[in-house]
Amino acid sequence: MDGGHLESGLSKSVWTDADFSEMGWHNATIHGLCVQSTDGVLPRLLLDLDYIVQWVHPVPPATYFSFWLAPVTLAFENVWDLEGVLDFKGTTPDLKIDVLHRPVADDGREDYPLWHIEGHAFDVQFRATGFRQYFRKAPTLASRQVFSRMERGGCTFTEVGF
Repeated sequence: MDGGHLESGLSKSVWTDADFSEMGWHNATIHGLCVQSTDGVLPRLLLDLDYIVQWVHPVPPATYFSFWLAPVTLAFENVWDLEGVLDFKGTTPDLKIDVLHRPVADDGREDYPLWHIEGHAFDVQFRATGFRQYFRKAPTLASRQVFSRMERGGCTFTEVGF
């Protein structure tokens, strides 16, 4: 497997919107967000995430799940109509994704699909032509769904698979 990780089930280190139906972002933690200008008209949206490759059921006597976890850069191309809400009043900021989905828009703009990221305290919607997700390191088996800053190497938007 080129850029894959057999033990975790990861088949390759760079995924695209063509792989969308095989992917899931539930409980992925966002560590950074960047709206990046380009030489073109429309910007890019970059997210630095801890992506859960696989949830591992506990084997008795263990009672808790473990997780194959990897730091990734999720890069959306040609972004427009970006809007969203953050609501951290009275809570600690925690940017965990509940679901990332691609709702069907009723305006006939298939060339710019609608994307919707729903989180536990945020909601973001935008148009983009597609995405690439770069697994920056091979997945690690972890007892938590998020890496520490040191474990993940800080916040970065590197666009190279391992």
